[in-house]
Amino acid sequence: MAKKTYIVELTSQERKELRQLINTGRTAAYKQRHARILLLADQGPDGPAIKDQDIVKALNCGRTAVERVRKRFVHEGLQQALLRHKSQRQYQRRLDGDGEAHLIALACSQPPQGFKRWTMRLLAERMVALEYVDSLSYQTVRRTLKKTNLSLG
Repeated sequence: MAKKTYIVELTSQERKELRQLINTGRTAAYKQRHARILLLADQGPDGPAIKDQDIVKALNCGRTAVERVRKRFVHEGLQQALLRHKSQRQYQRRLDGDGEAHLIALACSQPPQGFKRWTMRLLAERMVALEYVDSLSYQTVRRTLKKTNLSLG
């Protein structure tokens, strides 16, 4: 199955704006790289219409970066093609407010028999044993306790 190629056709105003962005030197490097990619990939009447593999060699960047910038220009426009793409990942929190409260209460209580103090791993195991959460990393315990400025020592 062949990959879909996105055709970049810049207007003279867009071309002028991209050249100005590159020449000022006061913008982020990734923005300048994206502007250069668009200028080289321009297949309009005044554009060089350079192939992706040649753009990769000329700008010393990845092939997927060139493809991504082309695609964003076609679908979202010039300004969005110049920006970095924000991650769409959504992280599921292991501990909500109630879970954090249980963890803090547990950390403030007496450690189990045979232990002098609570450890991060011991707290994580106890939270699972008490069925407050299905699973919990000791790093999550560490971050939560650090956020609340609670010291175990």
